[in-house]
Amino acid sequence: MKALAPRLDGVLVDGLLHADQSAESGIQSQRERVQALREALKKLEPAESQRLVELADYLVKKSVWIVGGDGWAYDIGFGGLDHVLASKLKVNVLVLDTEVYSNTGGQQSKATPRGAAAKFASSGKDTEKKDLGLHAMSYGHVYVARVAFGAKDAQTVRAFVEAEAYPGPSLIIAYAHCIEHGYDLALGAHQQKLAVESGAWPLYRFDPRRLLTGEAPLVLDALPGKSTLDDYMQGEARFHVAERLDPARHHHLIEVAQKEVAHRIELYQALSRIRLSAMG
Repeated sequence: MKALAPRLDGVLVDGLLHADQSAESGIQSQRERVQALREALKKLEPAESQRLVELADYLVKKSVWIVGGDGWAYDIGFGGLDHVLASKLKVNVLVLDTEVYSNTGGQQSKATPRGAAAKFASSGKDTEKKDLGLHAMSYGHVYVARVAFGAKDAQTVRAFVEAEAYPGPSLIIAYAHCIEHGYDLALGAHQQKLAVESGAWPLYRFDPRRLLTGEAPLVLDALPGKSTLDDYMQGEARFHVAERLDPARHHHLIEVAQKEVAHRIELYQALSRIRLSAMG
C-alpha cells in the first residue's frame, strides 16, 4: 500500500492505513474503502498491483473466535484455555455451555450443576458447578460475560459487541440447552429464562476498561427472584432422574444447591460494588 501510494488517491490511502475499526460502523467504512481500492487497482499494471489485490481484504479488521463446549473449556482443554486467557493477546473465546459432555454420551463435566443426573453421576452430581467466569475474572485483564439469549437477548448482543471491541482476551459463556437436559428443545428459550430468573444462571459482564473511569468492572445484568430454583429444575428430566433413583439424596442435593445459588449471587453483588484502581 505504501509503495503504491504515489499512484493512488492520497485520501483513500490515508483512510485505509489509519482507519478506526473499533466499531461496526468503522469496519463497514473500511470495507467500502477496500472496494474503492480494488477499483483503483484495476487502472494499474497487474504486475504492480496483483500483490495488493490479493492482500486487500486484510486491511479490514477480522472478528476471530475460538468456539468450544463446556467439556473442553471446563475440563479436558482447560489448561490450554487458561494459557490463552493469561496471555493478554486479543483472542475471543465463546463457550457453549450445555453443562454436560454432549458429544460423547452425556457424561458429567465440571460444568454440570449439583443435583443433575449424567453418566457417571446417575443419582445426581454431588459437587458444585465450576465457576469458569470467576476464574477468568481473577486475572483482571480478561473481559468476561455470561449470557443466555433466551432470557435477555439484548444483553447477549451487548456482550458480544463489547468482547469484540476489547483489546485483550475475552470469554463469553453462553447457556446452551441440550437434548441431554431431557425436555422438548422448542422450550429451550423458556428454560433459559427460568435459569436466569431463579439465579441458576446469573447474567453479568466484567469489563476491565471500567476501572479507567472509576467504575466497578463487574455489572450484574439480571437478578433472581421471579422464579425459584425448583421452577427451573421441574422442567428438566436430568433432575427428575436423580430424584426417582434416590429421593432423599436428591432433596439434600437440591437444598445445598439452593444455598449455593444464594451465596453465588451474594458474592457477585459484593464484587459489583468493588472499585479498584486501573492496572497498567
